[in-house]
Amino acid sequence: MESTEVESDILRRVRTLLRELDGHHPACQRDRGMLRWTLHKKIDQNPSNSSILVRILVKELERAERSDYRHYIIPLLHTLMYTLIKAPCTSDELCSRVYDFCKKLLTLPKPFCTIGLDYAVRLKMEKTAPGMLYQRMVISEQSLKSDPYPYQEKIFIFADPELLSEAICNALVTDTQAARLSQSPRACMCYVIIHAMQAALGEGCDLSGLRMSLQDMSMSEVEHWFQQVVAAVECAGSEASVDRGQHVERLEKIYCALLGSLPPGDAPLGRLQGIPLPNPNISFHLWKEDDQLWKELVLFIRPLSQSCEPDRLSQDLDNFEIQDIISECECCEQTRFSVLSTDSGIERDLPPAAEEPFATCSADTEQSRLQRKGGIKKKPSPLESMAFLQTGCNSPGAKPAAKAQKRTGVPAKPPAPLQRLHTARVVLLGDDRVLGRLAQAYHSLRKRETRRVFLTPRLNLQFYYIPVVTGQSSVPTAATHDAASPKELCEVAGYLGRADPWYESNINTLCHMIPKLATMPSSPSKHLVTDLFITDVIAYYVRMGAQPVCFQVYTVKVFFNDPALEPAEDVFLTELCAQVQDSISHRELNLTKKKTTLEGPGIDLAVTYKKVVVSDRAKEVSASLRSTGLVMKAIPADEAEDLLCLNVNITEIIKINNLSGRSFSAVANRLKTRDIKIRSTEQRPFAVCLDKDSRRTYRNVISVEVSPCLEPSYCLQKTRTMKSSVHEAEDVGLVKYMPKSLLLPINTFAGVIQ
Repeated sequence: MESTEVESDILRRVRTLLRELDGHHPACQRDRGMLRWTLHKKIDQNPSNSSILVRILVKELERAERSDYRHYIIPLLHTLMYTLIKAPCTSDELCSRVYDFCKKLLTLPKPFCTIGLDYAVRLKMEKTAPGMLYQRMVISEQSLKSDPYPYQEKIFIFADPELLSEAICNALVTDTQAARLSQSPRACMCYVIIHAMQAALGEGCDLSGLRMSLQDMSMSEVEHWFQQVVAAVECAGSEASVDRGQHVERLEKIYCALLGSLPPGDAPLGRLQGIPLPNPNISFHLWKEDDQLWKELVLFIRPLSQSCEPDRLSQDLDNFEIQDIISECECCEQTRFSVLSTDSGIERDLPPAAEEPFATCSADTEQSRLQRKGGIKKKPSPLESMAFLQTGCNSPGAKPAAKAQKRTGVPAKPPAPLQRLHTARVVLLGDDRVLGRLAQAYHSLRKRETRRVFLTPRLNLQFYYIPVVTGQSSVPTAATHDAASPKELCEVAGYLGRADPWYESNINTLCHMIPKLATMPSSPSKHLVTDLFITDVIAYYVRMGAQPVCFQVYTVKVFFNDPALEPAEDVFLTELCAQVQDSISHRELNLTKKKTTLEGPGIDLAVTYKKVVVSDRAKEVSASLRSTGLVMKAIPADEAEDLLCLNVNITEIIKINNLSGRSFSAVANRLKTRDIKIRSTEQRPFAVCLDKDSRRTYRNVISVEVSPCLEPSYCLQKTRTMKSSVHEAEDVGLVKYMPKSLLLPINTFAGVIQ
């Protein structure tokens, strides 16, 4: 009877969750966005009920497929997989049912087939080696050393202190610090060992005896058995010839050696117990410097010694970038002179005396000596020779120095290809203005990597976005957004919520919830909610949100009315707003008043743009009009619209002559384009604001040019190709296969559901 009541309660919770996806929000608005969290917490309190939840979710998935309720499938599947990862033990029959359902999704369009394939691959490994998904998640998130699975992950939360209140920043700092200190490497290793044993042996596992045995061991002994368990699980998951029974036998041997007592079959049977899933490694950063993101990623890639001082390290990073630029300038200066070389370029033609220095030179010098290039010897860049980046990189992803061959004529062995063993999950908190800063930082990072590659081959970079609006920002918005509503400041979040209902249900609801939780008075209940809820939701988002939505980054070139000023170049992600600028001098003010009386308010503009047509052919259109301002929006109001074009709204002033005299009316002109040029024909300046951020306002502007931002690596390769190709307008060679536009990917749970 008790089991029936539990099953009915879980089914009711799941059905309530699905009704919220249909737009039927709970009667208590406080529970909105917390239904998924409360469901998983209910199972955490009684882990033996996880199999009941899995069966219910499988039935609901099959019912959604039969009834063609596709918007239920991805939320149910994410909930199911998260339950399986945390479950103490799952039967082979249940795993097989979920695996078969995921294979059915391969016949559906994206993103269903993409998510179905990903989960089918994971479930196939989990069937053979139970507990493998839990083990891999803990190892990577806690950066535990393991040769069979050497991957590491870290969550970076970036918040603009000028956009969020001090109370929110302090609350998030406190929560992330508490999450980081809540577990130790020893505890995480014990969790992995115990979970692997219980997942494989089920109720026959003596958990109390296993815990006591591990508690009495030293750290080195715990690490030894941890490596044994990880090797056994990874071996079973990677070898096709190993079945579930063989894997259980391997773990039984390790279990008996650990327990030092009776075989698992003779152990007293008990109920399944939950093993905590530790919070991931989270660091909170107040975004104060423009290049702070790049610095943090470099520090994550390069293992630091205990004696290294953070302040000194930050200073070395700054010096490294300056030296890198100086080195490039020197190399460019050096290439102006031609050098006649009598060297054949063949190593066996080297004189015998040139062979001796190889024995005493360092590995880096040997490598550069054997790489025979042109007649000009370029000065090595700091990124290649500087000890900050190269020495001490003993991680599995570090590039080993090539060993020179002492015999002439024997080529050096090519270095092993780098592997992306590190994953940086960058979470942005704020509104559209913080995403504008992210677009700037991402563009700058891509330009650095084009100049000197370091992060790209080593790091898997993922972006996440949680909207937070406080209404107490110290940075005013643009003139058109003085009284902006949260909806206007969170257009990206609104688009993601319309495209992905699960993102709307779990993430967009945090927009107002985080400020409320941060400002709650201190009490035991307050800490109970914030420490669990905020950290858990962020962890769930980065763990399960793997489908990116790519937003086009646009570049803008700004020309000023002062000829002495060089044009400025910048990028934006969401919006460009141009408004008529107030006149400064008395003479300009008089001329403006006279012009306004005759022609109406605003300024005369010449607009040239490429019209977006169905055939996707470029059609250039030119127009002259009088306008008081314009707004270019890169985020469409409907998820069905094209995400790779600009929606331009120009407020045009129309002069009307009638019997009562001259009057003027404002008409909204709307157009779609990807490239547009706007110029003030009467040389009157206007102001340009990017991404609704008043800190990024350009004044005294007479012309702007907007176009999709190109990927810096594409631009570099295109320049190289044009030097040797007569077809300058066409992409030939490698350029044809390179991404042309710079897209900013933001991860959600489903991507864009068509």
